[in-house]
Amino acid sequence: MRAEVTPFFHGDSCTWSYVVHDPATRQAAIVDPVLDFDAKSGRTATTSAQALVDHARTHGLDVRWILETHAHADHLSAGHWLKSRFADATLAIGEGIRTVQKTFRPIFNLGEHFPVDGSQFDRLFADGERFAIGSLEAEIVAVPGHTNDSVAYRIGGDALFVGDSIFMPDGGTARCDFPGGDAHMLYRSIQRLFALPDDTRVFVCHDYAPGGRAYACETTIAAQKAGNIHVRDGIDEDAFVAVRTARDATLAMPTLLLPSVQVNIRAGRLPEPEDNGVRYLKLPIDRF
Repeated sequence: MRAEVTPFFHGDSCTWSYVVHDPATRQAAIVDPVLDFDAKSGRTATTSAQALVDHARTHGLDVRWILETHAHADHLSAGHWLKSRFADATLAIGEGIRTVQKTFRPIFNLGEHFPVDGSQFDRLFADGERFAIGSLEAEIVAVPGHTNDSVAYRIGGDALFVGDSIFMPDGGTARCDFPGGDAHMLYRSIQRLFALPDDTRVFVCHDYAPGGRAYACETTIAAQKAGNIHVRDGIDEDAFVAVRTARDATLAMPTLLLPSVQVNIRAGRLPEPEDNGVRYLKLPIDRF
């Protein structure tokens, strides 16, 4: 039985989140949930995450998993907030999050008391590990390159949630110039995805609607191999790295990178309030 996938679009960050469920058992997973954040005011909201909750409850879904493809740099995760709504859900990410935490702990001067063992999450997945969503088998495919912790989730055999590794074919691939990024590694990771069956449904985490087309979230491995502008069949590793490196050199930092990463390495938990009852995010000056 195929996984049933319902996408949700967060327009401010061009992020796709998904509710994935097993039609037989009604067990479900939420992939890459977004916590609304206004950078100008510093205010958070849960409107987008509440839409996921409402969908699950309206359709009688038993949410057992909250799955992060990586520690995102362009939006804050609603993973921690969703845990308060679905107490039995397991909040999970790839085991590479430990490396990401070790990289960013000194950048944000979080101190030795900040754990870099991934313990902020309920479960860390290794490459090739399997788990179940009802009667659906899910498999972890490690896809480092954009970040050290990037994973793809292959659910029910034919539904693949790729995070930021690849976008829609006309959008290409993720940047590799963040700390820990590596274009060579990303190319090899994408080749692992391209080895999957051509009819595999591919669900992307972001779409920026190049050329003004309608926003889209679903493609296939066959379409990626035939038409991805950065990494289609016939483009070798050196050519990809050259294109990716040149492209990255032109890109501005994501608007929400600094607030996002320091929240997302905490599994979406905001910093604890200080003695005045206010939570604060750090802004390292002249660091990037």
